[in-house]
Amino acid sequence: MKAIWNNTVIAESNDTIVVEGNHYFPPQSVNKELLKESVTHTHCPWKGEASYYTIQASGQENKDAAWYYPSPKDAAKEIKGYVAFWRGVKVEQN
Repeated sequence: MKAIWNNTVIAESNDTIVVEGNHYFPPQSVNKELLKESVTHTHCPWKGEASYYTIQASGQENKDAAWYYPSPKDAAKEIKGYVAFWRGVKVEQN
């Protein structure tokens, strides 16, 4: 799978985990140079608190377009640190 925004590959992996229709990419498959920590946090009743990244690619920003669970609840422990995308980021097969 590839996550692409603004003609830039943000993440690429054959080992994503699909949860609720979202592909979560392993941390090492994500180009962290394109991500900036956000102050945004949301809460999921069964996964826990999510943290967000703003994507910076080709001179543009996509605010809070990636999220991850740094300390998920036990029910979602397999996605700890994995990154998912939305807000116009295309996730497609290689």
